[in-house]
Amino acid sequence: MPLPKPTSLLVLFAGFLGAGTSAGAAEPAKVVLLGTGTPIPDPSSSGPCVAVVVNGHSYLFDAGPGVVRRAQAASGKFGIEALDATNLTHVFFTHLHSDHTLGYPDLLLTPWVVGRRQPLQVFGPKGIAAMTSHLMEAYGADIQVRTEGFEGLNKRTLEPVVHEIEGAGPVYKDENISVRALAVPHGSWPQAFGYAIEAGGRSIVISGDTALSESIAEACRQCDVLVHEVYSADRFDLVFGQRRGRYHANFHTSTKQLAELAAKSKPKLLVLYHQLYFGPQQEVDLVKEIRRTYHGIVVNGQDLTVY
Repeated sequence: MPLPKPTSLLVLFAGFLGAGTSAGAAEPAKVVLLGTGTPIPDPSSSGPCVAVVVNGHSYLFDAGPGVVRRAQAASGKFGIEALDATNLTHVFFTHLHSDHTLGYPDLLLTPWVVGRRQPLQVFGPKGIAAMTSHLMEAYGADIQVRTEGFEGLNKRTLEPVVHEIEGAGPVYKDENISVRALAVPHGSWPQAFGYAIEAGGRSIVISGDTALSESIAEACRQCDVLVHEVYSADRFDLVFGQRRGRYHANFHTSTKQLAELAAKSKPKLLVLYHQLYFGPQQEVDLVKEIRRTYHGIVVNGQDLTVY
């Protein structure tokens, strides 16, 4: 099933600016961790996904395995209707690693099957349009049966609207939220992004997967919430040899590095996610490692928590 060409973000953003909207909102935005995991199949941690909820609307950042069921669970647990599957209408991808995108077909199809009434708005690095097109083709038989058979689903509400991000800068704005992409270094990926978000009177920065990043440090200057990936510096040298060690040092951020970044940026709340423990979780205290040199508020994020 072919997709329309990716929407020009410059045109899209210009339209929002012309409308004179503001990201100011009547209620504070909520940061909901739907998935904090990594490629490791830990049943307690679904794949990476952070939701920002404001004024009855939800905006997802990444779509790891289990995203729709985690959103539905959060909707029931916290009474957040915006996270009901039918209301999942916006997703922003940090990069195209499998653990951040394996829930994408679920996000495309499941909410549509159960009643989503508008197409999914998709933002991400170059390659997200091709991935989307191939996923739609892969599920073509399912889509045909559901639209042409007894279910009679509306194909127009399924076909996603894809926006490929050219580089760092503003990518989205409506009356609830503004989103700015931050270029971050994630090993050999040609494009990887964090996101700086203004919503409901709060400033939120989500790192995505990244090595130590100056763009994240600059975006979070006393921001309200910094959600940042991390790996244990204490366990790093004990577990990995030189070759694997080079991988993590170029793709991810250690507790020591994150403590330095947080001391510089001074977030009001630092939330850890996409944690790499390099051992049994109960034997590794990431918060303790960070607090050796950083004395702000830091929590080790878990699935289905709200900040």
